[in-house]
Amino acid sequence: MTRLLRDTLQEWADETRVPHDLADRALRRRAWKPVGMVVLAAGMVAAIAVFAMGLRGAGPDVRDPQATMHAATGVTLPPRPSPAPTDVRTDTEHSPPVKLIAAGRMAVSAYYTTRREKVSDNEQRDVRTWSLYDPRTDGYEQTSWAWVDVAPGLQVAAVLEGELISKRLGILDLNTRQILKWIDLEHPVGSVTWSPDGTKVLATAYSGYPDILQGKGDRAGPIGSPRTGYYVVDIEAGTANYHELPPMGAGTFAGDGQPSNIGSRQDLGWSLDGTLLWAPTDTSPDRVFYTLDGEQAEAPKGDRYVNYSRISALSPNGRLVLGPDGLPTKITDAGTGQVVGRQRVLQLHAWADDDNVIALGCAGSCESEFNNGLVLVSVDGQRMTQLGANRRSDQDGSWRWVLTPR
Repeated sequence: MTRLLRDTLQEWADETRVPHDLADRALRRRAWKPVGMVVLAAGMVAAIAVFAMGLRGAGPDVRDPQATMHAATGVTLPPRPSPAPTDVRTDTEHSPPVKLIAAGRMAVSAYYTTRREKVSDNEQRDVRTWSLYDPRTDGYEQTSWAWVDVAPGLQVAAVLEGELISKRLGILDLNTRQILKWIDLEHPVGSVTWSPDGTKVLATAYSGYPDILQGKGDRAGPIGSPRTGYYVVDIEAGTANYHELPPMGAGTFAGDGQPSNIGSRQDLGWSLDGTLLWAPTDTSPDRVFYTLDGEQAEAPKGDRYVNYSRISALSPNGRLVLGPDGLPTKITDAGTGQVVGRQRVLQLHAWADDDNVIALGCAGSCESEFNNGLVLVSVDGQRMTQLGANRRSDQDGSWRWVLTPR
């Protein structure tokens, strides 16, 4: 197993956390050719990047001490741009990017880099530094927040104060860099994610920092999840409701055929319409759904997700479906399953519009799948535009992006 794959699975840093040996189990379940194994590693990198992990950053942030409010008082969120911009924005000169990267309905709203710190002789922790979209410069600014997630529309972000897990959630106005609202929480949380309509924040609670790895070097792995539950925070209503939800166990390893997740970080996500929540698994299907109150629910009919992400695999018009990792990838007809196009890229990330997809492409003739970058590719695979500079995704400190609707 490559170091990239080990690090990626151990980091497992968003709403989907993967145990250290998920790749081995996935490869046993799927009859991939050798190149498929490598693409799986790259795919996990991209999927994990869709969500983002909360760790220490650096750099100044403007914080208004008068903005502290009790959760019982709401705040009016700024309106989303209407119509939303749909132009193509690139930065192929800098890695990480300096200028905004966007295409069609999606933009890179934030990104993070990773480093690993020694905690003790037998423990390590993954630490990430976040950079956040700054409309004032049309670029990105490094931050000191423990975690960030940008709301659809790129007007506000949810941020966690501190370095690791936090009891303080802030709503940051991206245009002014002022905190519109502070919400103090009783239980510490380790991630936040906006609802699809941009009015609520889902915060996953942990009793301890979930990104601790036990062991040395490449043999380090997760030691069990400290997840305790979650908050559903209605920003405009000013409410923060906590629900207990213990971590998922290693059901499949125990032989009972139940969904499992032996990863330490098990962040929760929203269904596509925001009416349900989901928890990640390390089995298939890759998520289990719950009501907002924490009762297990059936998967929404018709929902199709990009694996291990919060992004819909269906095209905006509902006619086409993004396929699994390549090389090459494929797009199929939603009704018939017929292949309508193949693309010489590593993964398909998100629909820019009905005809074009944001994807992970490889440099040159794909001599190395670890030399890759964001591209915009047409459904038929005939048109491709480089969106970001290629980077070595198997090297420490490589940047990983978060895509958000504009």
